[in-house]
Amino acid sequence: MNLTPDFALWPALLVATIFLLAGSVKGITGMGLPNVAMSLLGLWMAPSAAAVLLVMPALVTNFVQCQGPHWRALVRRLWPVWLGLVVVTVTLPGLPASGFGPGQWLTPRTLLGLILVVYGAWGLARPNLPDWSRSGRWLALVVGALTGVVTANTAVFVLPMVPYLQTLKLDKNEMVQALGLSFMVATLALGLRLQSQ
Repeated sequence: MNLTPDFALWPALLVATIFLLAGSVKGITGMGLPNVAMSLLGLWMAPSAAAVLLVMPALVTNFVQCQGPHWRALVRRLWPVWLGLVVVTVTLPGLPASGFGPGQWLTPRTLLGLILVVYGAWGLARPNLPDWSRSGRWLALVVGALTGVVTANTAVFVLPMVPYLQTLKLDKNEMVQALGLSFMVATLALGLRLQSQ
């Protein structure tokens, strides 16, 4: 009998543990599955490879979260954000794996780290946000496009979309459903991007 452990099993167990942790964060906070999963998976694999593993769990959890009574009003209000996000996520050329810019320091992995640090600092600072609930659709479209740039290169879609949603001053249940719907759209856009590559 061979008692040698099967080392091919360890990566699968590690991925499963990461998604269990990320899913727990999502269950407690209503968001965070991509942030946790991408930050931990990104320690040993390229963001593009981690993104492939992320799509299905993110779709399932966001589908559950986006259920609720406010979806019609949220679609009318948020469609420009989603339009900008989808168009840019699907069509934007990604950063080269070898890097970009002087010294080629800007890689997908570096951008992922920067986005996660900025989002963590944002969460710790908890700034007092203005009320942009009456802002025009052009601002929503810009926010969606910027979120698409981040999503296309990191598979994380919290910045700048989540702070923008916070400025809309939605009530708690609307906000949870808005996050679920927005993350669902972002995950579908990411899936389309990955399928076309």
